[in-house]
Amino acid sequence: MVYPRAFSGKPTRHTLRRMVGAYARGVENQPLPHSLPRTAAFFDLDKTVIAKSSTLTFSKSFYQGGLINRRAVLRTAYTQFIFLAGGADHDQMERMREYLSALCKGWNVQQVREIVAEALHDLIDPIIYDEAASLIEAHHTAGRDVVIVSTSGAEVVEPIGEMLGADRVVATRMVVGEDGCFTGEIEYYAYGPTKAEAVRELAESEGYDLARCYAYSDSITDVPMLEAVGNPHVVNPDRALRREAVAREWPVLVFNRPVRLKQRLPGLSMASRPALVAAAAVGAAAATAGLVWYANRRRASALAAVASA
Repeated sequence: MVYPRAFSGKPTRHTLRRMVGAYARGVENQPLPHSLPRTAAFFDLDKTVIAKSSTLTFSKSFYQGGLINRRAVLRTAYTQFIFLAGGADHDQMERMREYLSALCKGWNVQQVREIVAEALHDLIDPIIYDEAASLIEAHHTAGRDVVIVSTSGAEVVEPIGEMLGADRVVATRMVVGEDGCFTGEIEYYAYGPTKAEAVRELAESEGYDLARCYAYSDSITDVPMLEAVGNPHVVNPDRALRREAVAREWPVLVFNRPVRLKQRLPGLSMASRPALVAAAAVGAAAATAGLVWYANRRRASALAAVASA
C-alpha cells in the first residue's frame, strides 16, 4: 500500500481523500452481506469505549521494553490523570501530540507491535466499558458496520479494534523510516475535523447513508464527527461537550462499568461478526447496554432507533 507523505499544517481535501483511503484499515473480522444503503456506527476510543487513554495505558509496558525511561513513565501517568480528570481541550491535545511524537522517535515499530500484542488483554480488556461492548454488539446485530475512529496511534488502535470486533479502524500514523523506526513525524493525524472528513470519505467509498449512521464520543474536539451523522451521541462528556449536547438535544450516555470481555454474560460475549437476528433480539441487546440518559424522554426513542433504523 502506498501511503501519503508526511504533512505539516492543514492538509488539503485532496490530501485527506488519499489519506483516508490509506488509513481506514479493515481489521480481521469478516463482514456480512449488506443491503443498500449501508449504515455504520463510528466510535471514538479513549473514554468512550475504554475507560482510559489507550496509548498512555501502555507506558509501563514500553518502559519494561526499554523504550522509555522512568521520568517518561511518570510524565505519562500525570498526563493520564489530567486526561481522566477533565478531558483534554485542543491546546492540551496539541501538547500531548507533540510530546508523544518526540517520545516515540527512534522506536522500532515491530517492537512496539510486539509489546502491544503481549500486553493487550492484560491492559485493555479490563477497561472496556460493558455498556460500549453491548452497544457495539447491538449495532452489529442490526447490520451496521462498526468503525473505531481514534487519535491514538494505529499500532495501538488496530489490535484493540480487532479485539472489539470492529470492521474498520481510522487512527493516527507516524512516519516510519527505512530502518523500521519512527522518525518522530506524523503522517496522518486523526483528530478534530480530520475525523469528520474520514467519516465522510468512508461513507462515500463504502456506501454509508450518513443520515442513518451513528457516532459516539466524549470530547468537544469530536463535534465535527458527531455533526457528520444523523444520530450523534455523547458518552461521559467533558463539560464543553455536555453543554453542546444540551444545546443541540443530543442524547448523553453514561458508561461506568469496565469489565473483562470474558466476564460478560455468555449471550453478550464479543464475536468477530455477529449474525443477523430478529428485531426483538436487537432490542434486547440494546436494552442491556445500561445506557443512562440525561433526559428520560430520549431513552425509548434512541434505543428504538438502534434496533430499527
